[in-house]
Amino acid sequence: MAELRKDALQMDVRGVYIRSDYHHEISVSEVVMYHSIVRGRIRDLFDSINRGEIEPILGAFAPAAEHIFMGDGHALSGRRNRPESIRAWYERLRRVMPDLRFELHRIDIAGGPWNTIATVEWTESNTGTDGVRTQNGGVHVIHLRWGKMTRLLILTDMVPLIATLERTAESSGGVSVAEPIDDRPGWPAG
Repeated sequence: MAELRKDALQMDVRGVYIRSDYHHEISVSEVVMYHSIVRGRIRDLFDSINRGEIEPILGAFAPAAEHIFMGDGHALSGRRNRPESIRAWYERLRRVMPDLRFELHRIDIAGGPWNTIATVEWTESNTGTDGVRTQNGGVHVIHLRWGKMTRLLILTDMVPLIATLERTAESSGGVSVAEPIDDRPGWPAG
């Protein structure tokens, strides 16, 4: 599928979005409904993580998706573009932060089903493997095509995250200070 040109999606005088290279009309009410569905799906995925379930989030990724956690050289950093690497990353996350909980503050969505961008602002809290409770904030930037995540970029404050990872080195059996699971080392992600 060709990339969506900036001029390819326009609203006509009837309030209908027209994608000239796709020949499909989407009304404003359909876009609002679609964004509502995506918002609910995102909440459901965060709820599954809050319950300790990784299968729903893994099932939301497209086969060739890219999963990125910002940072350089810490156990959660890196870029993954293979399903088995993404699974290994979520398994590591559950081992390092077994009771991770997200509180969502804002979800913004733009675009249609063929090219959707969502941003999610959140605060997370967790009890590290050493029993110390911490809190941090961040943002997920999600790219979706036809209901599947094609790219997930996770941004968080590195200072408290790295402090937690280093503090739990012994109690996590070294998992919190392991080498990143990184299929494509280097930044910027391209």
